[in-house]
Parts: sequence; structure tokens; C-alpha cells
Amino acid sequence: MPASNIESTFPRLRREGYRITSSESTDYNCFAWAAHDSQNWWSPVDGFGYHWPRGVTKTLKLESFVELYQRQYDCQICDSHRLEPGFEKIAIYVNDQKEVTHAARQTCSGSWTSKLGDWEDIEHNTLAAIEGQFYGKVAQILKRPI
Repeated sequence: MPASNIESTFPRLRREGYRITSSESTDYNCFAWAAHDSQNWWSPVDGFGYHWPRGVTKTLKLESFVELYQRQYDCQICDSHRLEPGFEKIAIYVNDQKEVTHAARQTCSGSWTSKLGDWEDIEHNTLAAIEGQFYGKVAQILKRPI
């Protein structure tokens, strides 16, 4: 995907700062990428090849994704997106209908990494850089010890 298409979908990216860090891939999505899984497409919606852990509620509600990362990734609810030594953070985005649309993972430098659907992975300087019509807004921050 050309950078111009990414920037037109996420108009704040250029101003906030970002870089493309991978090639396009349909092997995994943002929810898997946030948990360091680049082999599976995580989705509570049934589909060919989709992965969803057994026992985790299958909805697009925020509570289901919090449960997912708590059970599968040992995350806890957190109040701040700021870099915290010894912890890795995940931001979960929701749209106006309160459905989960995206997850991003904080890097050790404090920037964020996202898999943009079946497009590339990017590193972006702020969570706000990808907020907007496509992904909505950050609704929850989670953290886990590293």
C-alpha cells in the first residue's frame, strides 16, 4: 500500500510521525500483532482461518477484548498510555457504536506499533495518530509486565 493511501486513511499520521515497518500481509491482524502473534488472524467473528481463544467471549465489545488480553497475555487494566519501565502496554480502539476496531502495542521506546488490517505494520509516535473515522478512539489501555 503506498504511503499516500495510508496517510489519506489516517490523516494525522504524517503530522504525528510514523514509519512503515513491514510489507502487507494477510497472515495476521492488529489484535494478534498487539500480542506478538504474526501467524494468526484473531477475530471473534467466525471466518475461514480466524483464530479466537476457546473460552473467551466472542463479541466485538470492549469487554471481550479486555478478557482476551487478560487471559492470553496476562494484561491488566491501566490508567495511562505513558511509557512505564518494566511494562508493555496495549491500546484498544472502539468506533462510535462501541465496537472494537483496532489494537496497538507500545514499543520499548514509547512509540506504538500497529498492523493496519491486511496492510503493513507501522510504528506511530502517538495513539492519536490513527484515531478518527476509520478506527475511532482509544477506549482502554492495558499493561503487562515484561
